[in-house]
Amino acid sequence: MNRTGRILLVTALVAVVAMAFRVSWNALRDIANAIGADHTAATLYPFVVDGLMALALVATLVLAGRDRTFALRVLGTYTLASLVLNYVHGLVPELHGRTVDWGRLADWDPANWALVLLATSLPVGSIYFGSDLVAKVLHHRPAPISTPVTNAEESTETVSNRSTADLTESTPQPVPAAPVLMPDPVAVEFVKSTLPLKPVPTALAPTAAPAIERRSVAAAESSRPRRATGRVPEVARSSRPRRTPDQLLAEARTVTADWPDAKLTAEGIRLAVHTSPKNARTLRETLRAERDGATTAV
Repeated sequence: MNRTGRILLVTALVAVVAMAFRVSWNALRDIANAIGADHTAATLYPFVVDGLMALALVATLVLAGRDRTFALRVLGTYTLASLVLNYVHGLVPELHGRTVDWGRLADWDPANWALVLLATSLPVGSIYFGSDLVAKVLHHRPAPISTPVTNAEESTETVSNRSTADLTESTPQPVPAAPVLMPDPVAVEFVKSTLPLKPVPTALAPTAAPAIERRSVAAAESSRPRRATGRVPEVARSSRPRRTPDQLLAEARTVTADWPDAKLTAEGIRLAVHTSPKNARTLRETLRAERDGATTAV
């Protein structure tokens, strides 16, 4: 419905409620005069009863859960009370001309006592229930609206691969780095050399520095056998044998034979066949193509 239609609907509703309140106002005013209210109190009495009904209706539209149920109960109770008082006003013609005895709404005493109790308790109830409803409306916090996921089927895919039984290639073993041994340090004497005070006529023959022994990396390796790394333990490996794409497709056809087209999703195939999301999407496209081809052939 557009904005103009909503405005016309609300305006018509307000007009109908206002006319209904005017009809009920006359009956409730005469009831208030019969139970001893003065002119001002009798004029305000219809606002106490029917006004709380309007407040409870607004609270019903705003609140949710248990608070909304409470507002509906208040609305139903005061609607029923207003209906009873209007009914009594129609049954007792003396109320129209104010010739009825003060505090007399019915000839039978128990019925008269119940009606007087109802008419006198409605203002007190309006104070209590009206204050409670206003407090609930002021403290109400609407629930946040969650944003829908654009592609719920593809959002289930994670970075980690959940199923390792259908991997076509195993994880390559890491190449261990060979330890490199540093050469042994050469002892160097930091003693002050004693040079002669006078130059000698003959030059001293240079002494050759000791050669640094270079050890080969292969010879430096320890003879102790090393523990193999990069292998998955047998306990951690899946007990399911590795399946080929044809086996996966045959199993998917068997599982999804009675599935409707709406249920044929990658996530459903992944859970039913226990495969990876990538394989599940491939199986979904294949099965959909087969179904479309079968439909076209028929």
